[in-house]
Amino acid sequence: MINYLHKAKKIMIGKNAEISAKAFLQQQGLQPIAENFRCKRGEIDLIMRDKACLVFIEVRYRKNANFGGAKASIDYHKQQKIITAAQYYLQTKKLTHQCQCRFDVVCMDQQQKIDWIKNAFYAEAVW
Repeated sequence: MINYLHKAKKIMIGKNAEISAKAFLQQQGLQPIAENFRCKRGEIDLIMRDKACLVFIEVRYRKNANFGGAKASIDYHKQQKIITAAQYYLQTKKLTHQCQCRFDVVCMDQQQKIDWIKNAFYAEAVW
């Protein structure tokens, strides 16, 4: 029972971080397109539009900076999963070759401090 409650609390904290990140990005002028896009290849927390650019956003929350914090948790493997999910999204929406894309990361800590990293990583070719 304790494991279930711990997992439920982590899910709630993550969802709250995504809500805060979305609100922050909207204040910066980005427009929401989709949330929690899931496919067999991975998940994308937020998909937003920044002018003519489609932005795939990973939201990371870490209670503290132990073990590198939120930024360090976006390793190469995680980046590849996000890129693959973005490719799938673009293909299913028939957007390949039609728009500029970028990958951002929004990091948050226990004090709700937001660190927005534009172009956090790159894909050689998204499609």
